[in-house]
Amino acid sequence: MPMQKILVVEDEPLLRMAAVDMFEEEGFEVIEARDAIEAIEILEQRTDISVVFTDVDMPRGMDGMKLAAIVRDRWPPLHIIITSGHMTPSEESLPAGSKFFSKPYREHEVIGEIRRMPT
Repeated sequence: MPMQKILVVEDEPLLRMAAVDMFEEEGFEVIEARDAIEAIEILEQRTDISVVFTDVDMPRGMDGMKLAAIVRDRWPPLHIIITSGHMTPSEESLPAGSKFFSKPYREHEVIGEIRRMPT
């Protein structure tokens, strides 16, 4: 079974590093983006990413909710996990099929969610 590739989008370096470590320890390959703009640039260049794991609060004028909406529109097969320590979006505001976890999230719940996603 091929290893799932996860794009981690987080502007806070320590939180990004912690998320990368969490996924790598579970055997996933991780690609990192510092913000939503960089994430879109990566997605435009790669076809092997299956999950986008994004924070909501980010710089450069595009937050994680807008990123998730763009991903759902432009790359419909991708799985989306959104996380935030500052807000809880309404179910209606989440892109179809995406999941939300409040920070601090339980690592085993996030990993379990990804493992349940069809590849």
